[in-house]
Amino acid sequence: MLPPSRFILASGSLYRRELLSRLQFPFSVRSPDIDESPLDGEPPAQTALRLARQKAEAIARTENDAIIIGSDQVANLDGQPIGKPGTHANALAQLKRMQGRSVIFHTAVCVLDGRCNIPHSRVQTATVDTTVLFRTLTVEQLDAYLRIEQPYDCAGSAKNEGLGITLIASIRSDDPTALTGLPLITVCDMLSRTGWTFFADSSKP
Repeated sequence: MLPPSRFILASGSLYRRELLSRLQFPFSVRSPDIDESPLDGEPPAQTALRLARQKAEAIARTENDAIIIGSDQVANLDGQPIGKPGTHANALAQLKRMQGRSVIFHTAVCVLDGRCNIPHSRVQTATVDTTVLFRTLTVEQLDAYLRIEQPYDCAGSAKNEGLGITLIASIRSDDPTALTGLPLITVCDMLSRTGWTFFADSSKP
């Protein structure tokens, strides 16, 4: 029999922490120390998937009896990755490139069950794609948005859960939480496969 479930979010992201907290079970947070640079010639979706798994595996080295959730997101414009801008100038340049264009946000998740010794059951991975069509706005409008919300830690330079929604014409995805950084529908599916039950049956003693 597996030991009781203990959960760790392998991410320093406040957005992912807030999303996972919606599931209302206790978890701790560890920020993995890994190189998040894309590999030469690596497709953006593959980068997201590789990093999500590496984050979970990095934490599993010292937390080997927990269920660990790792995630990563890479934005994709014409096959090229769009990272976190870091500065106002970089963010403005990103938004100018994306005007009137569709950008695919690849959000990858890895659930690693450290309690399990069966290799094919230990690790689950998946990628959820979200296609975002950006509006065409003036440089002055884009600059004003950035100064208000300062989304410099967001790939694509817009917080869809905040004022950044005004920059977006449409969003297409199977999971409404994927764009913010953690696809909760997929996470729920994966956790269920580990044997976790979200709602205990109160009728049982």
